[in-house]
Amino acid sequence: MDWQCTGLRWPEGSDGPVLGWRKGPQVRGSALAYGTELGFRASGRRTCIGARGNACPVAAPVPERSTGARCAECGRLDRAHSVAADTIPDDPRTYRVYLAWFGAGMVKVGITAEERGAARLREQGAVVFSWLGRGPLMAARRAEEVLRTALGVPDRIPYARKRAVRGELPGPAERAGEVAELYGRAVALDAGGRPEALERLPFEAVDHAGLFGIDRPAATVDDGEAAAGGGGVVRAVTGLVDGGVVAGRLVAAAGPDLHLDTGRADTGAGGVVVVDTRLMTGWDLTAAGAGTGVSMPTVVVGGGASQGGLF
Repeated sequence: MDWQCTGLRWPEGSDGPVLGWRKGPQVRGSALAYGTELGFRASGRRTCIGARGNACPVAAPVPERSTGARCAECGRLDRAHSVAADTIPDDPRTYRVYLAWFGAGMVKVGITAEERGAARLREQGAVVFSWLGRGPLMAARRAEEVLRTALGVPDRIPYARKRAVRGELPGPAERAGEVAELYGRAVALDAGGRPEALERLPFEAVDHAGLFGIDRPAATVDDGEAAAGGGGVVRAVTGLVDGGVVAGRLVAAAGPDLHLDTGRADTGAGGVVVVDTRLMTGWDLTAAGAGTGVSMPTVVVGGGASQGGLF
């Protein structure tokens, strides 16, 4: 049995993302750095990753394009213990309410356990965020619902939309300004909508563009080479296949996505390929050489329109 990927994590206090791995009872993490080579080959078939730290009892097969990597039974077990499912209203932990910005006009409101810090925001690929308040779970949940309705913002944004706008972000001031405007509207609702148990937190725009590596126009990495593979079309892997390979130079990461420059100096071929690490979970993966490129199915980011560069 080879190592199975458990997804991309953004631990609080870390300098960047960590790729998780499991092999039987063994677990480990690989800290990733921009500018380094990364490559893997999938083998066998994709199987359920289990739930709540337990292996799937039947190692059920799961679809190659699923981002969940769980069979129906394990999926139900995992959701049964989820905060999002509202099955644990007596959770004693403190929660925080936040506004998260992913692109122009693309803002959501949500909650996360205070002990996790901003890890949840990085996992979602939030480019900018600000805290709104803190308090018990049910007070945070009520505030989330009130704000979502009053401000007209969703609690979820399809990840394909986040990915599609990532290459055309406005500047830092405009990003922060949009969050500040929405924060002001949220505060104005306090008198009639904020639960008494929820403590309001001051506005502070936290920008993740630098941490994600998407703050560099036509970006360059430490060695000065073009990060976008010479302006190649940006593509996203749609699913792994047995024997398929993804390899390149890591130039950015956001949420669950890894952005790999697959360009080759000798041919000029390639470009940036985005790999959603949720598609990697459940596969047995082995290392692949940096020059092997990409032999997984891909689609142009943005719904088929050609892009001149990701950054």
